[in-house]
Amino acid sequence: MQQVSLDYGDSKMDIALPDSAQVFRFGDEHNCLPSIDSRAATRHALENPLGFPPLRELGGKGKKVVIGFPDRVKGGSHAEAHRKVAIPMIIEELQKSGAELEDITLLCCMGLHRRNHLDDWNDYLGEAIVKQFYPDRLVNHDGEADDLCDFGEDADGNVVQCTRLMAEADVPIVLGHCSGNPYGGFSGGYKMIVTGMAGWRSIASHHCPKTMHRKDWLGASTDSRMRHQFKSIGQAMEKAMGKKFFAVDAVVGRYAEVLAVRAGEIEAVEQATWPLAEKWTNIAIDMPEKADILVFGLPRNFHYGPGMGSNPILMSLAIGGQLSRCWHAFREGGVLIAAAICDGDWNPRWFPSYEKTFETMLGYPAVTDFLKSDDMLSLSKDKEYCRLYSETFAYHPFHAMSMLSGGSVPAKWCSRVILVGAQNRDHATQLGYTPADTFDEALQLAETITGKNARILCTPECFTGGASVHLHVS
Repeated sequence: MQQVSLDYGDSKMDIALPDSAQVFRFGDEHNCLPSIDSRAATRHALENPLGFPPLRELGGKGKKVVIGFPDRVKGGSHAEAHRKVAIPMIIEELQKSGAELEDITLLCCMGLHRRNHLDDWNDYLGEAIVKQFYPDRLVNHDGEADDLCDFGEDADGNVVQCTRLMAEADVPIVLGHCSGNPYGGFSGGYKMIVTGMAGWRSIASHHCPKTMHRKDWLGASTDSRMRHQFKSIGQAMEKAMGKKFFAVDAVVGRYAEVLAVRAGEIEAVEQATWPLAEKWTNIAIDMPEKADILVFGLPRNFHYGPGMGSNPILMSLAIGGQLSRCWHAFREGGVLIAAAICDGDWNPRWFPSYEKTFETMLGYPAVTDFLKSDDMLSLSKDKEYCRLYSETFAYHPFHAMSMLSGGSVPAKWCSRVILVGAQNRDHATQLGYTPADTFDEALQLAETITGKNARILCTPECFTGGASVHLHVS
C-alpha cells in the first residue's frame, strides 16, 4: 500500500492506496517549462504585435484608453507577474504616442466575481501603479451597471454585453493569462473579455447546462461549444464597438511564472499562445487505460475564495472542474471519490445568495430543472443580491447558477460521486453524492461498481499544487 495525503478542509486526510494506483503529484510528475525574462518578453511582444501597429502608433494625445486586466482569482502577485510587468510597460508605450496619463483608465475585469479591494490591487498590480490611478481611474467592472452596453445577440443567439467604459474607449486593451482551465481549455484570449466585462445574461449564454453538460465541455478542450461561444461573443463585441481589442497575453506556469508573452489581435494571440500552453498543461501519465476511480481532496479555501471547500455549491463546481481536467484519463461511468469537509460554511459575506439558492434548488427534481426555472431567474435578478455585488464585495447571484451548472456535470457522466469526511452529510446527499465516513469505506463502495481490480488515479494536490493541468493517458 502507498500512503497519500489529500487536501481536506484546513488540513490533510491521510489515506492508503493500493500500490497499483497512479498518483499524480503536481510538480513531481511533470516540470513546468523554464520561466523567461518577463520584462524582455513583454517588451518584445509590445514592439511586435500581431495584426496591429505598436501602441506607440495606436495611442495619441486626447485618445481615451482603457486597460482591462484579470481580477485577483488568478495570475499571481510576485514581482515578475504578468500584470505587474505588463501594465507599466503598456502605459510607457502609450505615453510615447502622446497619450496622457489622465486619459488612461485601468479596469478590473472581474465579471460576476466580487469587486476587488484596494489591498487586492496593491498586492497584484503594485502600489506604484495603484497610486497613479486610484481612485478615479482604477475601477471595477459592474455587470449590473445601468449603462452596460447591450449589443443584442450574436449569430448563434448568445447575448452580447460589454462595459461601456471599454466599449467607448478609443484604444481598448486587455491583459490575459493563458493557463489551464476546465472552461474551454485556457484562460485568456476571448474568454477574458466575454467573462470579465459582461453582464450575467451574456455569461448565462455559456455558463449553463446547455453548454456545460455537453460531452465536449469535458477534457478542457479549445474545440468545445463553450470555446466557440467565447469567440463568437467576443467578435460580436468588437463588431459592435467598431474596433478590435489589443490583447497582451502571457502563458503562465505552475506558480504564475511567465513562459511567453504575445500581443495584438485576440485570435492571433490565442493561436500564438495555445501551443506552448498545451505543451506544459496537457500531461500524459503512464497508464495503459483510463482510470475507473478518480480520487482527490478539496481544501477549504481556493481560488474563488474562503469557503469553497465547505460551501456545497462551490464544492460541487470544484468536483466537476477536476473531472473535466482528468476526463482524458478517466473512463465514462467511473466513480469519483472526493474528500471535502463540507461543513455548511457558506461564507455569506462573499456569497450572500448561495444558501438561498441551494434551499430553493432542493424543491426541484434535478439541478437542471431548477436552472431553467422562474426561481432561478428571480434569484439571479434579486435586487438586494445584485446591490451587494455592485456596492459591496460579494459575488453576483448568477455566479451560483453557473457553479451549479458545472457542479452537476459529474452526475451526468459518473456512476457515483462519493464524498469522504463531509461534516454536513445532508448537503452531500442533497447534491446526489454518497457520503462516507472514511476513505476505506468510500473505496469499498466504489469497488462494488468498478470491481476489485479497478484502476485508480489520485491527484492529491490538484487545488494546492499550483496551476491545474489536463491529464491524458499515455
